[in-house]
Amino acid sequence: DGLIPALLTGKVDMVMSSMTITDERRKTVDFSDPYANAMLGILTHKGSGIKSVEDLNQKGRRIAAKIGSTGYLYAQNNLKNAAVTALPDESACVMEVATGKADGFIYDQLTIYRNWQKNPETTEAVFIPFQKVEPWGVAVRKGDAKLLNALNAFIADYRKQGGFDRLTEKHLKAEKAAFDQLDFKWFFDMTPAQNQ
Repeated sequence: DGLIPALLTGKVDMVMSSMTITDERRKTVDFSDPYANAMLGILTHKGSGIKSVEDLNQKGRRIAAKIGSTGYLYAQNNLKNAAVTALPDESACVMEVATGKADGFIYDQLTIYRNWQKNPETTEAVFIPFQKVEPWGVAVRKGDAKLLNALNAFIADYRKQGGFDRLTEKHLKAEKAAFDQLDFKWFFDMTPAQNQ
């Protein structure tokens, strides 16, 4: 929740940490062209019985969500029967789920997959898509055309030169294989989906 204020006050020149492009955010910042797609997933406490997002929307269910994230906003807007706890970072949310203090943590599928792999004894993951793809971009201050144009040129060139493919091969190979097996659109695949 402090990233956009830091940008607006000049403490930083751009924000590119899992920054989902939303209409609400566009009111205060400009965004680069999207460089990645994300969808929300759920990290659940093992044995909680949660198999879908609807299972979380029940009285007595506890949801951990990172403050200001789209997972937090989704929970606030769509899971009104559950208790939503806003926490400062991803690791705190994972800890709440792993220790059984929360039933689920809503965040992007890639992060949920990685945290499930790190905590297989205490957590499970739900990847059934329950919302549209969320594009990620780099946020800059309104009107900073010079930086925005440079970012867009870099993103286009990096993609053309196979940079995102190299990142996938070097750092996300297991995740890419899992997404392929689940028949999910890959994180860096920016081709338009046929059924969106």
